[in-house]
Amino acid sequence: MALQQPSADAGLEAAVRRYLHDILGVRANPRPWPGRRALPYYLQEAYDLRELRLWDRPIMLAIDRQTGKRGLANARGHLDKIRAIAGHPVVYVTEVLASYERRHLIAMKVPFLVPGNQLFLPELGIDLREYFRGRAPTADAHLSPATQAVLIAILLRVPWQAEWQPATVVTELGYTPMTLSRVVKELVAAGLARVQNAGKARCIRMAYSAADTWERAKPVLRSPIKRLVWAPASLMARPPRLRLAGLSALARASALADPPWSSYALSPLQWKAAMRASIETLPEQLPGTCAWQVWHYDPALATNSDIVDPLSLTLSLQDEVDERVQKALEELRGTFPW
Repeated sequence: MALQQPSADAGLEAAVRRYLHDILGVRANPRPWPGRRALPYYLQEAYDLRELRLWDRPIMLAIDRQTGKRGLANARGHLDKIRAIAGHPVVYVTEVLASYERRHLIAMKVPFLVPGNQLFLPELGIDLREYFRGRAPTADAHLSPATQAVLIAILLRVPWQAEWQPATVVTELGYTPMTLSRVVKELVAAGLARVQNAGKARCIRMAYSAADTWERAKPVLRSPIKRLVWAPASLMARPPRLRLAGLSALARASALADPPWSSYALSPLQWKAAMRASIETLPEQLPGTCAWQVWHYDPALATNSDIVDPLSLTLSLQDEVDERVQKALEELRGTFPW
């Protein structure tokens, strides 16, 4: 008789047991759910299902087998389908979630568990937040706009260059030597890079791959949007070279339907030029207007494109709870350079 192979999620299951014991004092003993064959095949493939009792209440764990290519937009429907067949509350379990993914699941009231990080069980009135993977920044620990712009410009390079000359990149983006010094200090302080000296030249060596750098940096990155105003669509020739942003850009880069109005991104310099030209803007949407997003940095980080770069676009929309937008953002992640 062939021996049964251990689950590919055995390590994650053990982490769940330790986490529940550490934070709730519960000695959980998850065991395979015998009813998994009653589920549609796609759910059997997507989740490793375990059942346990939590304070004498039966709970089902749906351990995600597809970490790295999660379909969170469908999580609510998946868990509802499993619950309908199992008859118990179902908790989504994964090893790691980005902050915007956690917010998305909470907004949809999807129970979830990230061992060591967070347990969200709304039916039991539990929302325990421990810490986020990596650094846990305070509200004022974001990278400065210049550092964020430089980091994104580096991440957009194809092929990925783990080693680069900061002076060259900062000059290309139009920043000053003083800004260069701050950029280097912030990247090193965030644990994303280290300084290397090659003769008289100073270069930066990134500590991780492009994909890992992005994931580790996201907690200290912010939306690039500084303010939002509305302007007559007839003024789109002024200021020049505006790039599509927001849902307009996301619709161009995914299967999302075009929004009822267009959105454009302006750099700080473009905004100042618009103000000098006495272009009339409005604080709210009116018929025949388009949205102007005034950014903290120049939105022209991606060359040869009439839309903003995919990384900044993701940051600008990460708090959207619309399932269609989140699904489109997942599609957008497939266009990242790595």
